[in-house]
Amino acid sequence: MQIEIVTDSTSDIPPEVAKEYNIYVVPAILNIGGQSLEDGPGISRREFYERLPAMQPLPTTSAPSVGSFHKLYDKVIKQGADLILSLHAPAALSGIFNAARLAAQNFGERVHVMDSGSLTLGLGFQVMAASDASRNGSSLEEIIAHVEDVRKRIDMVAMLDTFEYVRRSGRVSWAKAALGTLLNLKPFIGVKDGAVLRLGETRTRLKGIERLTEMLVSLGPLERLAILHTNIEDQAHEFLASLDVKIPTSALVVNVTTVIGTHVGPKALGFVAVVH
Repeated sequence: MQIEIVTDSTSDIPPEVAKEYNIYVVPAILNIGGQSLEDGPGISRREFYERLPAMQPLPTTSAPSVGSFHKLYDKVIKQGADLILSLHAPAALSGIFNAARLAAQNFGERVHVMDSGSLTLGLGFQVMAASDASRNGSSLEEIIAHVEDVRKRIDMVAMLDTFEYVRRSGRVSWAKAALGTLLNLKPFIGVKDGAVLRLGETRTRLKGIERLTEMLVSLGPLERLAILHTNIEDQAHEFLASLDVKIPTSALVVNVTTVIGTHVGPKALGFVAVVH
């Protein structure tokens, strides 16, 4: 049985990895100055983050249309897929899951849509695990069980340069109340089960990087690792090089997609790890 895997661009799976794993990616939408751009084409991540602090008003994001999901599902099935597993950003944080769910209703039991509970490579590593299982001949039930096992072992933490973008995004219920305590501090956030978590803060960036290192090293042996950043690639590579962690595969270093970066701002640094 041929089971294909679909996700959205908030998974942050690099294009070459998506091609290697045969993963289909539906782009989310970035709205800048009245212009709607598909996540990826139209503006590079580097240019976006360089321009972001001066953008007035701030960009907004939106889900792909139901029609775009329908079109892709139809294409994949016509190419020979018996079933599709479609994994997406959390319904609590984005309309993407709901758009995929509505489109899937037109295909009966041939398309199964899952809420990953996570973002960026927290979603991406689940998608890659699903692809691995599919290519190994697993059934849909076995693939879903494998994805759920990986999800339980994901740890995601990011240090932001400023809290302002999260506050202004309006996506996090506790953000506005927390603002007064976070001025001039480096806040830490995580994403778990579809919720954005407040994980404390440090007074300086240097202390923040030390804390990130401690948090990551304390996890022990890892199955997968991605270093996340918003337009500070050199710092991300330096952070990775400084780590003493056990990992069987090469770590990814990813400049986070613009549709997430809109809500966290430039100069963020973090990681997604799948604990062994």
